[in-house]
Amino acid sequence: MIEDLFRLSQNFIRINKKEYVRYFLKINPLKNRFSIIVGQRGVGKTTAMIQHILSSYRNDIFTNKALYIQADHFLVGSHSLYEIAEQFYNLGGKMVCFDEIHKYPNWSAELKSIYDTFPKLTIVASGSSALEIYRGSRDLSRRAVVLRMFGMSFREFIEFELGIDLKRSGLDDITSNHQRIADSIITSVEKNGKKILALFKSYLEHGYYPYFREYKNRELFYLTLEQNVHTTLESDLIAIYPSLSGNSVKKIKKLLTIIASSVPFTPDLKKLKTMLDVGDERTLKTYIRYLEDAGIILTVSKGSRGLRQLEKPEKIYLNNTNLIHAISAGVSAETGNMRETFFLNVTGAFHKVSSPAHGDFLVDGKYIFEIGGKNKDFSQIRDIKKSFLAIDNIEIGIGNKIPLWVFGFLY
Repeated sequence: MIEDLFRLSQNFIRINKKEYVRYFLKINPLKNRFSIIVGQRGVGKTTAMIQHILSSYRNDIFTNKALYIQADHFLVGSHSLYEIAEQFYNLGGKMVCFDEIHKYPNWSAELKSIYDTFPKLTIVASGSSALEIYRGSRDLSRRAVVLRMFGMSFREFIEFELGIDLKRSGLDDITSNHQRIADSIITSVEKNGKKILALFKSYLEHGYYPYFREYKNRELFYLTLEQNVHTTLESDLIAIYPSLSGNSVKKIKKLLTIIASSVPFTPDLKKLKTMLDVGDERTLKTYIRYLEDAGIILTVSKGSRGLRQLEKPEKIYLNNTNLIHAISAGVSAETGNMRETFFLNVTGAFHKVSSPAHGDFLVDGKYIFEIGGKNKDFSQIRDIKKSFLAIDNIEIGIGNKIPLWVFGFLY
């Protein structure tokens, strides 16, 4: 059995190795004995695991010190994860990586046993559904480090496309030095024969998911992305919550359809209850939370982004601009929505974002941002301290007017 898994692991690593290393591994070198990577489908978790194996063992595809395992592979189904780890460890194995771990029954208890029994074995696991990983990892809180992975930033997209290195910029740096930052980036991009605004347009259309390069046909890329959303709702949620009925999943899909048709969506819970035939608001809020934890939507509330206290969200957006193109059937690819979705997606990755009394977004409780086009002015946020305009379709800003695309360099 272990020999077959070794061959499977080596073949998979050889076929799927990628050269470009994303921010995730640079800020999370996975040095802990037990790491769990969470994130939505298609953001690059598998690639990160493979790159981690190769960097740990001198790019040796055939190393017998590391083993990559797809938890939903049929070879795994006839053996427990513990049995696999035991055989691997007894043969001198040092690192085992379990991909799509949420698809394996009782994964949390088995990984805990592996961790406790084999003290010299490094464990890396990943799962598409953050909700299931976090739910299961409560039992592992003293053992595992849980790391969230996001899709590609605009900075990474440019690096990926042009083969150049670009520095990330923190939010404080952007608000105080955005002109210098923008000028430096534009200089690097134009040396490679490209224009920053043209690249930004391409990123908004297809740059968030690293696998976009596999599809020369844009419509095929969108179809794949849409299918990933359906798989998350129809397969992953059922696996995670066996008590969820098929009827409940249909209601969640209908809720997504309603949201996607009019994002940014301002929810009227009473109206939604009637439309979805849901008995109480708590159930409806739980459905919204499922969609957010699965990486399909983003919510903004008065307190902080998300529904952690099951509060009513002020606005609901699709998770990223690529999803707008894929599942909104062109209805919501409206310029204002695209701008706000991009801003929320990139700032919300590592900052707290909430809904302020004035302006579009409050970030970290201190920065007010209004999002708009070239003609946007400060009328809605006039005289508010630390208030800024994030402006689309400009290369370089001035004063408190910051080019929207620069926020794509936050990570």
